[in-house]
This record gives sequence, C-alpha cells and structure tokens, in this order.
Amino acid sequence: MRKSILILAASVILLGVVGASNQPFETTYSSVALAADQSQLPLFATEVAAQKHCPADTVVWLNTRSGIYHLKGERWYGRTKHGAYVCKKEADAAGDRETENGQ
Repeated sequence: MRKSILILAASVILLGVVGASNQPFETTYSSVALAADQSQLPLFATEVAAQKHCPADTVVWLNTRSGIYHLKGERWYGRTKHGAYVCKKEADAAGDRETENGQ
C-alpha cells in the first residue's frame, strides 16, 4: 500500500513540476510510521511553496521512499529520484528522520 501511495505522490509531483500550471501544488502521503490518528504530511514541489506553508520552520528535502530528509546545502537536497520539500517539524512528527551521513 505504501508503494502505491508513493507512486501516486511521485506522479503528482511530476505533474506539478512539468504541468501547464504555474501554481504550486500540495499533496500528502502516509508514512508507515504514522499512527492511524496522525495527520498526513504535506509535500511540496518547490522550496518556496514549502516555506510559505511553514515560515517559522526549516524546509528539508524528503526522500519519500526511505523517509530520510536532507538539509539545504547537503548533497541530496532536492536531488533524489523520489522526494519533495517538506517542513522539518512535520517530517519529524511523521516519523521521518535526518540523514546520518550529512549527505
């Protein structure tokens, strides 16, 4: 089920990035670590859209397949095949974690 959700999220991200609309999009995915009563994690196609959602928080790049996020300036920030920009506090609450090797 998670794989289907991630494929759908990746498809939506791709459509949002290459689609005709210049409007930022927002979608959600469900992490395996989420309890049934926890909310969905908003995913953003652009760093700007994520920052508008959480102006007081740090924006990170989340690898949606692994649940590991990367900080700006790190090697994989914005560069993994499957990922989106998210708010750090929301990612932490969803059970995602920061990379351990600083890449």
